[in-house]
Amino acid sequence: MDRNIVCKDCGKEFVFTEGEQAFYKEKGFENDPVRCPECRRARKAEKNNSRERRF
Repeated sequence: MDRNIVCKDCGKEFVFTEGEQAFYKEKGFENDPVRCPECRRARKAEKNNSRERRF
C-alpha cells in the first residue's frame, strides 16, 4: 500500500510507493525516506559538490 510522507526539508507531501518500499526492504534499509525525491537529489548534489572542493 502506498504511503504519504511529509518531507522534512520542504514540507511537501510525497508518495512512498509499494515498489519503493519493496526496494528499500530488499536493500536492507530500515527507515522510510524523510525527504522528497527533489530534496534528496538536491542534498546528494550538495554533498557531491562539497567533496569536490576538498581536493
